[in-house]
Amino acid sequence: MKRPIRAVQSLSQVVLLLLASSLLIGCAASAVTPRKEEIRSAEISIMAPLHFPHSPSDEAIALLEQLTHTKLELNWVPDVIYSDKMNTALTTNSLKKVMFVKYTDYITVKNSIRTGAFWEIGPYLEQFPNLKKLNRDILQQTAVDGNIYGLYTERQSSRQGIILRKDWLDQLGLQEPQTIEELYDILYAFTYDDPDQNGQHDTVGLTDRNDLIYGAFKTLSSYFGTPNNWEIVDGSFVPEFETQGYMDTMNFMKKLYENKLINVDFPVTSKDVQRELLIRGTAGVYIGAMTDVQRLYEEAKRFNEQVEFTVVNRIAGPKGYRIWSIPNFNGLYLFSKKAIPTEEELLRVLSFFDRTMDADVANLLHYGIQDKHYYLKEGKVVLPEELAALRTQEINALYSLMIADSGNPNIMEIAEQHHLWSYAEQLVEDNNQFIVPDPTLGLESLTYDERGGELYKIISDATYNYMLGAIDEHGFAQQVELWRKHGGNQIIAEYNESYFK
Repeated sequence: MKRPIRAVQSLSQVVLLLLASSLLIGCAASAVTPRKEEIRSAEISIMAPLHFPHSPSDEAIALLEQLTHTKLELNWVPDVIYSDKMNTALTTNSLKKVMFVKYTDYITVKNSIRTGAFWEIGPYLEQFPNLKKLNRDILQQTAVDGNIYGLYTERQSSRQGIILRKDWLDQLGLQEPQTIEELYDILYAFTYDDPDQNGQHDTVGLTDRNDLIYGAFKTLSSYFGTPNNWEIVDGSFVPEFETQGYMDTMNFMKKLYENKLINVDFPVTSKDVQRELLIRGTAGVYIGAMTDVQRLYEEAKRFNEQVEFTVVNRIAGPKGYRIWSIPNFNGLYLFSKKAIPTEEELLRVLSFFDRTMDADVANLLHYGIQDKHYYLKEGKVVLPEELAALRTQEINALYSLMIADSGNPNIMEIAEQHHLWSYAEQLVEDNNQFIVPDPTLGLESLTYDERGGELYKIISDATYNYMLGAIDEHGFAQQVELWRKHGGNQIIAEYNESYFK
């Protein structure tokens, strides 16, 4: 009888030893990498841009928190003041745990990155099933000194083109413009030929804003053959504002201003006011992201049920079809070392973003709540036009939280959507045939990173002053020389060294 007892005791000891070993192994493993459930239980503060009149609905945010096991503190900042708010947060060291940085502002943030304000996240990406699949080429486009600090929001190389009133074209017997000259003629007719047929002189051709990049200027500049920021001539980099194309663009804009074919206060006009001029039927042409057309159309219908828009992307200039492009990210989410003090907490925050790429969360961010904001038809998404206003009010702002959306296979395909959106997407794809890249992409210039923003202000002020007639060509050349003396020459030298080494 004793043998069986001893056998049971021995077996029990083995089981206890195995259990103890597994517990030790489990503890060791969890010390290295938090369990999935632990990682996803997090409180995260995020500062993100708001591109729509309304922040997302409480219902949508609650569902997002439920799916990700996260408590979110979302600080939505209107896009028109986002850069100022972001810079204030940097200078006052009051960063949220996660901060979105626009591509156009990235230069001003690189110094903070280099001084250790943000986590380097590159070494952690392989731990997450979705983040480890991020596009390596795009990640390298975002790199600072070869290191990865941000999760990118993905965009096509160029969405730029022209949105214009199709009903005004039809009323005046005009065709869509195919050249710069035809575009000018349309702007003139929309200003002086009473396109809305109300017998009053109350319309203007072009609505624009105080933005030389995402407003009308840079897109028009592409049509005139201007390089994208820089070009290489005789073995050296030349800035775009020293080219004939840039001067031709300024002269074109000056002519629009002098003939009042543009809102004359465009140098101080916000994006919201620019949009309102088109929406309310004061202006007939908007130059910018073609994918804005659906939202502009939906809002314009509130004032005029008969309104019609169309979209144009191919405008022939002296060098044929050309359009400027950006890298395939339009911004980054960066992670504050002050607000996220430990590696363990960083992993929890990164896990939230990894989770946003899963099918259920990604489609919530992209389309909203099924059977409320969209429907499914044979496994594809249907976006009814009658639900467009509801999506704008409750869902569309969530799109800002999406990372790497274009390359995410978990996002469902669209079966049916508004024809304007579909058409704009086709033209965005068509732009890829004649995009103009920035030749400095991937090159390093510490002077540009440190002083590029303040130096750009010299050129932007001079550009506006020229277009308004405050300075002439000689005066503009003097400002270019000032740019060169205060650091521009050093930037050119550093780009030359980086490119030709």
